[in-house]
Amino acid sequence: MADRLIRVAVIGRPHGVRGRVHVRALTEDPGSLASLGPLTDAGGRRYRLAWEAEGVARLVELRPEGEVPVASRTAAEALTNRALHLPRATLPPPDEEEYYVSDLIGCAAAGPQGALGEVVMVHDYGAGASLEIARPGAAPLLVPFTRAAVPGIDLARREITVVPPGEIAADTRS
Repeated sequence: MADRLIRVAVIGRPHGVRGRVHVRALTEDPGSLASLGPLTDAGGRRYRLAWEAEGVARLVELRPEGEVPVASRTAAEALTNRALHLPRATLPPPDEEEYYVSDLIGCAAAGPQGALGEVVMVHDYGAGASLEIARPGAAPLLVPFTRAAVPGIDLARREITVVPPGEIAADTRS
């Protein structure tokens, strides 16, 4: 798990004409993004971020030949929706009862009737997270990521215990 890249931010739309961009931080403390080290995109490009205002940043691409500032609106537009990552090892350990989403992906899920499947996605649209569990021969199962529905998580064993709410429990029986 330690060598995984964790998505910590997403570059949004440009801000002005001088290359500034809106950045949506996915960390508890957005300000920490500037000090945690170079951010990497999916293609391996590395960036340094400096906050200019709340949610607005200046980016510099770190290339072998030197630093290249994102200095125009056109350059900023080309980065829109680009996810930025940090190595898992550079991030602080989560507090008790907290988890990095990427640590949950791939965990085996078991319910009252036995094995359910594997966690393949964690969705969070603002009203609370839910786990998507892929099940062999059945439609994926979505369960709220609450203590009542997910009472047990054992990251060392890569297993979670799921007790689906009554509304979806019937859908978990084979």
